[in-house]
Amino acid sequence: MPIHPRIAERLSLLEGVTSFEEAMADPAQKALLDEFMSITGAPLPPQVETRDETAPGPHGPVPVRVYLPAGDTGDRPALVWVHGGAFVGGDLEMPEADWTARQICERAGAVVVSVDYRLCLDGIHYPVPHDDVLAAYRWVRDGANELGVDPERISLGGASAGGNLSIGVALKLRDEDGRPPAALLPIYPVAHAVVPPASASLAARMAEVPNLLRFFPPQMRWLNENYLGGPLSTADGYAFGAHAVLEGLCPTLVINAEYDDLRSSGEAFVAQCALAGVDVRQVTAVGMLHGFLNTRPDIEPVGRALDLMAQVVRG
Repeated sequence: MPIHPRIAERLSLLEGVTSFEEAMADPAQKALLDEFMSITGAPLPPQVETRDETAPGPHGPVPVRVYLPAGDTGDRPALVWVHGGAFVGGDLEMPEADWTARQICERAGAVVVSVDYRLCLDGIHYPVPHDDVLAAYRWVRDGANELGVDPERISLGGASAGGNLSIGVALKLRDEDGRPPAALLPIYPVAHAVVPPASASLAARMAEVPNLLRFFPPQMRWLNENYLGGPLSTADGYAFGAHAVLEGLCPTLVINAEYDDLRSSGEAFVAQCALAGVDVRQVTAVGMLHGFLNTRPDIEPVGRALDLMAQVVRG
C-alpha cells in the first residue's frame, strides 16, 4: 500500500529540515515537523486525570506520570508505557508518550504509567535506562492496591527504543522475579544490535521515504553503540531481546510500521518468538512510517493500532 495520503501530502514540509536534532532546537523547523506529523490542529487527547510520581530505582528516583481512568477504582488493568527517541531523546510530553498514554487509559479503562527513564547522554549507558524501566514496573506492581490495579493484569509496552526497553525488562521480570507482565506490547521496536537486512519488498518501499526519516546502518550502529556504551558485540539479551532465550516470554503483540527500516527487526523478533513457542501476534500498520504514535489518532491506521493495544491491555 502507498504511504498513507495524510502523511504523503506533507512530505514536502521536510525539505527545509536538516536533522531532527537541529529541528528540535529551531522553532521554525520544529513547527514544520509538528505540521508534518499532523500534530498541528489535532483534536485534543482524552482529558484523563494525571499525577506525577517517582519510583525508587538503583540509579536514583525514576519520574513517572500516572494516568487514571474515570469510574471504578478497583482491580483495573494497567500498562507501564515507555516512549521512544533512539535512547537519546524523548520525554513524557511528546505525543508518543502523553497522547498514547491518554488514549490507552480511556480506551482500555486502564491505569497507564509512563516512564521518564534516563537517556543515554553525558556518560549514561545500558543498563541504566533498562534499570529505570524495571524499577518503574516493580513500583506499579508493588503499589497495585494503592493504584487500584489488579497485579495480575499489568502489561508492559513501548515504542521504538521504548519497545527495546520493554522487551528487555519483560525478560528480566521472567528471569529474576518469575512474574512476567500480563502482556508485552513492543511497537515498531528495535530488537537487534544489528538490524537484519531489509527484504526486497521493504527496500523498495523505503526508497519512497525521505532520508531524514530513514534509519541507515551507520546511524543505527552509532545509536546502538551509544546505548551499550561499547561495541555491539557486548550486547546481551536484556539489552537487545533478539539475543535472548525467548521461551517463557509472556503473550506479545508487535505492531510494525509498513514504511520503516526497523520493520525487519520487529518481524525477525516475531519469528524468533514463534519458534520459541511464545504466544505472539504481529500486525503491520499499513501506510505508516516509523513513529506513527506521534501522529493524531484520527488517522485510521493509528486509531486501529491504539484500539488493538487497548484490547490487549484489557485482557
